[in-house]
Amino acid sequence: QVQLVESGGGLVQPGGSLRLSCAASGFSLDYYSIGWFRQAPGKQREGVSCISSSDGSTVYTDSVKGRFTITRDNAKSTVYLQMNSLAPADTAVYYCATKGGGIGLHPWEYDYWGQGTQVTVSS
Repeated sequence: QVQLVESGGGLVQPGGSLRLSCAASGFSLDYYSIGWFRQAPGKQREGVSCISSSDGSTVYTDSVKGRFTITRDNAKSTVYLQMNSLAPADTAVYYCATKGGGIGLHPWEYDYWGQGTQVTVSS
């Protein structure tokens, strides 16, 4: 049974940092790519970053380039999203999801989703 569980969200002040974790079970990260998405109230779900299964290549949406870093630890079946220099515009529910391979930031490419973790950036 495929399962993704996000953790690490919370309340942080502008300029602060958080590290999100996505713990995967029921499948191997050796063969599946993981993406991070976010959805703010009243907005569409947005692709944030993705890391591929094959060579660890990554992609980021423009608004987080230079601030967010996605990494994976296949031995722990966990993907991380390090988020630095957070701003109020980053406030959203963050989800991780899995796809069969390659990299991409379109939600429709992804098959399984976690339940999400709330990130709130506010002073």
